[in-house]
Amino acid sequence: MTAAYTLYAKPGFTATTIERLCSEARISNRAFYECFGGREELLQALHGRCVEESLAVVAKALQEAPDTLEGRVKAGIRAYIEFTTADWRRARIMHVEVRRSGDVLTLSRQRAVDAFARLVEEASSDFPQTTHLNRRLLALGVVGALQELLIEWLLSEEQPEIDELVAVAVHIFNQSLGGG
Repeated sequence: MTAAYTLYAKPGFTATTIERLCSEARISNRAFYECFGGREELLQALHGRCVEESLAVVAKALQEAPDTLEGRVKAGIRAYIEFTTADWRRARIMHVEVRRSGDVLTLSRQRAVDAFARLVEEASSDFPQTTHLNRRLLALGVVGALQELLIEWLLSEEQPEIDELVAVAVHIFNQSLGGG
């Protein structure tokens, strides 16, 4: 898992062979196949772990946040962005390699987006909505916007500051969900 965490982030999933994974991990190919059915299964496990850890961090931040929509939005977004960007490999696996891996992570990615959208829906459900638009679709939209901001952070030559990412994401969430 540790070797895959680094290699799947860079040079990337498609460029990482089982032989390279095993060499980096200092295990035999046989030992690898005793644990995983292939590199795709390893990527799914790694992505799943990153998502679970991220969801736990955001859920905790939301529980500790002020009981206002704006307070929850700021706390949840800051927690997610700071946790995800604290290790570029996590950010890269969750937001770049998940797309580059083709069909390998399609279902896993959909489940992750759904889980984060549910968090957004739950965190905002106690507050009146200023729009008649479907809250579920709004949640999916703001989750997608946050993903794109993190991809920009990962791939741009001049990385935006974390505080700038948070401010933009908070603005998008507030405008979409009817906050301040």
